[in-house]
Amino acid sequence: MSQPQSAEQASNDQPEMAALLLGAGFALASLILLPAVAQRIGMGSSLTIALRGALMRAANRF
Repeated sequence: MSQPQSAEQASNDQPEMAALLLGAGFALASLILLPAVAQRIGMGSSLTIALRGALMRAANRF
């Protein structure tokens, strides 16, 4: 059976979980949301690709 985590161990996991969620959010935004919004407002494909690259670079920083 698994043992309950101590308070110190749980607090050490929080930054990793926050970074994982933030990175996943950036990836979701760049792969799904950004192209959908760009198509809806008529943004050019080159600008969409540039914004997608910027979001993916931001996701890699976390």
